Amino acid sequence: MRFDIITIFPGFFDSPLEYGILRRARNAGLVTVVAHDLRSFTHDRHRTVDDRPFGGGEGMVLKAEPIFDAVESLHVTPKAERDTKKETVILLSAQGRPFTQTVAQELAAMERVVILCGRYEGIDERVNELLCDREISIGDYVLSGGELAATVIVDAVVRLLPGALGNPDSSRFESFGAEDLEEAPSSDGVPRSTYGAGGLLDYPHYTRPAEFMGLSIPEALAGGNHDAIRRWRRRMALKKTLENRPELLKNIEISDEDREILAEFGWQESWDG
Repeated sequence: MRFDIITIFPGFFDSPLEYGILRRARNAGLVTVVAHDLRSFTHDRHRTVDDRPFGGGEGMVLKAEPIFDAVESLHVTPKAERDTKKETVILLSAQGRPFTQTVAQELAAMERVVILCGRYEGIDERVNELLCDREISIGDYVLSGGELAATVIVDAVVRLLPGALGNPDSSRFESFGAEDLEEAPSSDGVPRSTYGAGGLLDYPHYTRPAEFMGLSIPEALAGGNHDAIRRWRRRMALKKTLENRPELLKNIEISDEDREILAEFGWQESWDG
């Protein structure tokens, strides 16, 4: 897989790419990430990439011309033909579609992702209309530029690639993961007490020592009863989702047993969060 990131700060990505999963995936040849300096595609001695917005207002807007030249230099498949190619061009902006685990999974199926990092007041909208397949935001807040958002997207996508993680189950059994379609052992053959989250937040985790500062691990985790562990983890995932992200409950399959557990924590099915 290849990421091409178009930015006015290519050096920004030097450090994030040198740690953890991203570094291992790059060294293993699973992914290539290249940051391209937008100023290299300007045609004036001041290397101008922005200009004042039409209609007035504060701030500056990134110009369309250097961005078009930058994307053209990458020989990306034309927009009208990308449906048949595993390529996509993304515009990062506060007005975009929310970035979710589902979007990360969609991008992980691509062979090439081009990311345009906005700055200032944004990018000339004609870039979005003529070049981009997706407009993405990583959250309901405003950043100084798209570089941090691009790093978040690359990290979230790369960890989904086969071979990126030491244990392939790690990216399945976590917050926002897909639901299990069938019972199966873990990758090491041990019966699983974990499960696909099915859109819920992940359950709490504990490690040794079993007691810390007067707090002991939950009793269900102290034994080897996988059914008991599974029930406790499902219960805690429902509880944490209700407490922190109740809106997620609208979009998942909830069993009768789940409803009983949620009711214990004060949830009503008609409650909109």
